[in-house]
Amino acid sequence: MALDVNGQSIETTDNGYLVDASAWTKEIGQALADGEGIEMTDKHWDVIDYLRDEHFNNGGSEPNERTILKDMGKKWGEKRLSSKVMYEMFPLMPSKQGRKIAGLPQSTRKGGY
Repeated sequence: MALDVNGQSIETTDNGYLVDASAWTKEIGQALADGEGIEMTDKHWDVIDYLRDEHFNNGGSEPNERTILKDMGKKWGEKRLSSKVMYEMFPLMPSKQGRKIAGLPQSTRKGGY
């Protein structure tokens, strides 16, 4: 499969994940989010940046929902960030749908917590 962004064809897997994570740009992320029906906000981009940073700077780390929630709560200055907030942002699971928009490989992790 392929995703067309600014006249460029970007190769994706059958599930819509980028084949080459290094090809990712914010414009590609926006196109992936559009395909998921997600209207991106600054907080969405914070999660995307966090997931990319974890993946590339921590040996391919795949943070689970609880870790994402905890780290975003710190970033946003919210002590008790609700998982409901994260699932409103990424209805199909923040760690999986977020990874897709972030241009990362499909998660091999099982479970949410």
